[in-house]
Amino acid sequence: MQSKFKALSLSYKKAPVEIRELVSLDEGAVHSLLGKLKDFFSLTDTLILSTCNRTEIYYSHELDLSTEIIKLVGLEKGLVDTISYLEYFDMFPNDKEAIEHLFRVAMGLEAQVIGDMQISNQVKRAYQASADMEMAGPFLHRLMHTIFFTNKKVVQETAFRDGAASVSYAAVELIEELTSNTHQPRVLLIGLGEIGEDVAKNLAYLPDARVKISNRTYSKAVTLATEYGFEAIPFEDCFEAMKEADVIISSIMKSEPFITKGLVSSFDIKSYKLFVDLSVPRSIDTAVEDIAGVLLYNVDNIRSKASETLSKRTAAIPQVEEIIQENINEFYDWKKEMMVSPTINKLKNSLEQIRKEELERYLKNADENQIEIIEKITKSMMQKILKVPVVQLRAACKRDQAEEMIGILNDLFDLEKQEEKKQH
Repeated sequence: MQSKFKALSLSYKKAPVEIRELVSLDEGAVHSLLGKLKDFFSLTDTLILSTCNRTEIYYSHELDLSTEIIKLVGLEKGLVDTISYLEYFDMFPNDKEAIEHLFRVAMGLEAQVIGDMQISNQVKRAYQASADMEMAGPFLHRLMHTIFFTNKKVVQETAFRDGAASVSYAAVELIEELTSNTHQPRVLLIGLGEIGEDVAKNLAYLPDARVKISNRTYSKAVTLATEYGFEAIPFEDCFEAMKEADVIISSIMKSEPFITKGLVSSFDIKSYKLFVDLSVPRSIDTAVEDIAGVLLYNVDNIRSKASETLSKRTAAIPQVEEIIQENINEFYDWKKEMMVSPTINKLKNSLEQIRKEELERYLKNADENQIEIIEKITKSMMQKILKVPVVQLRAACKRDQAEEMIGILNDLFDLEKQEEKKQH
């Protein structure tokens, strides 16, 4: 079983959006990178999480592969001198740190808007990608299901996920504040991916806004528009719609700016035009800020106004951390038992081999009834003999003395030699 679990993380805490967008990985890039990690390093327990706020890679290996993995990310993204980005990464070089970090990320404790509910779905998709690529072994399967169980417990037992304080909600609160003096502000939302769809749901709560939504897949825009009372427009019409909009929210995946300074310069801005860029990589050219009347916000400088919700979440943090620690401890109990299970199996096989050899020696002339009785007696004896060392091994796990006990049993029963003998 893999036990050297590690992680490397590039997040909003150390890396500005212009760095994060360079290494951001879409679904295709995640699958491609997983394939490279599998081929180059024979990794199995591997997870790649890439969102607007972070790109993280978790893996199990005896060696620290951080530098090599960052180089592979650079290769995947067509970057040169990737090692110069090393300073933006946080490294988690051992089990305890990497596992605890993944729990904290999955619960939303490390989110830019604390308790962001989108992260749990993003973690699930990252795990699904690993499973699809056959890069999730028993360790990662157990770890992820423990995390999902923990998340459920946090939702049920704490106020940590109460209210709506996601990045998209924060963006809508910002828009509401900045357009408070505008009668029926005209809002255009472009892009209905996960964040865009969440923005649309929150825009429904803006009391007098007139909302238009546009998406490459027009049918999705129509479905959401019908549900929330918006107007759906074809994607090719969104440039024209930008001219009359007071607020333009862009949440689309594109490798280069979709909304450029040249485009915005052609607009007749009578009062103001607010641009909100929720894309990573950014889809709005930062140079639009040079144009009179233009306000631009991106994922890094949006700050949630949901103070009441956030204060409740902040107050719930100690309770969330306690639940996390309980479940990490349970996971470690399982992990320790997994460490001793090969020794238990070796001991069982060794004793079973002795039992069979002795029965062959002494039961040559026995009839079927005698053989059946002696089989039953000797198997029962073996189970009773095994009970004590198995109980002691599991107790040693709880005391963090499993390796010592494994060594003693190996020496006492010469298990390594017995295993070799069995194989030959």
